[in-house]
Amino acid sequence: MRKEITFKLKNLKVFKSQLLQWASQFHEVAWLDSNEHSTNYHTYDAILAVDALTSLKTDYTDAFDQLQEYHKQTGDWLFGYLSYDLKNDVEALSSDNADGLEFPDLYFFQPKKLISIKGENVVFSYLNMVADEINEDFKKITRQSVYQDSPSTEGEVKIKLRIFKDAYYSQVQKMLAHIHRGDIYEANFCQEFYAENTVVDPLKIYRNLNAISQAPFAAYLRLEDKYLLSASPERYLLKQGNKVISQPIKGTAKRSEQPAEDLDLKNRLKNDAKERAENIMIVDLVRNDLSKSALKGSVEVEELCEVYSFKQVHQMISTITALVSENKNPIDIIRETFPMGSMTGAPKVSAMKIIEDLEATRRGLYSGAVGYISPENNFDFNVVIRSILYNQSRQFVSYSVGSAITSKAVPEKEYEECLLKAKAMRQVLEA
Repeated sequence: MRKEITFKLKNLKVFKSQLLQWASQFHEVAWLDSNEHSTNYHTYDAILAVDALTSLKTDYTDAFDQLQEYHKQTGDWLFGYLSYDLKNDVEALSSDNADGLEFPDLYFFQPKKLISIKGENVVFSYLNMVADEINEDFKKITRQSVYQDSPSTEGEVKIKLRIFKDAYYSQVQKMLAHIHRGDIYEANFCQEFYAENTVVDPLKIYRNLNAISQAPFAAYLRLEDKYLLSASPERYLLKQGNKVISQPIKGTAKRSEQPAEDLDLKNRLKNDAKERAENIMIVDLVRNDLSKSALKGSVEVEELCEVYSFKQVHQMISTITALVSENKNPIDIIRETFPMGSMTGAPKVSAMKIIEDLEATRRGLYSGAVGYISPENNFDFNVVIRSILYNQSRQFVSYSVGSAITSKAVPEKEYEECLLKAKAMRQVLEA
């Protein structure tokens, strides 16, 4: 079904820049970039899928069943996203808040052209119908001029707050009341920042965002007039053979340019009782979610509350793994763990109900997942955070940030954490 040709790379950074520039001609583009972060569960340095042969675009109704059937029918690579609102397909929930972006709840496509990078090798995997274009495309890509990062965007982007600081404090207090009453232990409360009547260059914004963040699960997604520009540091779920890996993030601290102060900030995060408690609650939730799919006794916590450093922030990350049977359908594994615990709370369903009641906007793709499903039933998905969403037709730009609210949460500090997480997105939009 696909023809593969491998080329050797002379300069990874230059080739990635050329590849993205070449991809901008297509209406369906999925670009996943590890930014040279290497972990125990490294898959590709980068992978690009372009030019849809077929696609699936739907609302949440029976969405996972439709995706399962679509994957079975194609027997091929699929790239796309799962929006947070697929919670309504998994549980008896609804999403009734305002939605300025109007993205479909689920969107996947089967690419004619797939290009993956690992080390110094780049593999072109093209459907047979376009296989004769591989060598010519490689020549075109390597002739592309190298993009020079620019510090500014065209025009002025006027960012608005969906809720103001006092309203944020009030809603967090309501969430704390639920916690003190015993309805939930923890919930992720999010707020949106947006700009209307705004035209931006999505690829330029993505390049600038990626340059200052260099996140391990970065993504550039174009599906017709809908764009995701993501600098996500978090993996939602990876399947390699019969092993499934989840790596939730809970716990954030700022970086410092002073090495001694930066190390102190990192150590403070690692030993922060509140942050560790948040992380461990989500680890327990993820263990429970994975146990729905896992072989009995196979769920393990490989890393607990490890602190990793990124360009903008330090993050506390845990790694939970499980084994699944050979005949377990990959879509069912996703369905049984979605949405990810780090963006919901515990207990999960109660937290999602309270989130819907207290948040001002529909989350949509924010706190959903972007990634791929392979013909071999493997998959890899990030968590859509630290991301800008853009509906080109509606000229609407949006980014959201959130934090985990527990019994020890202080609204003022949670608001400061949100602004820290929003810094990179605001910086590239306002330039």
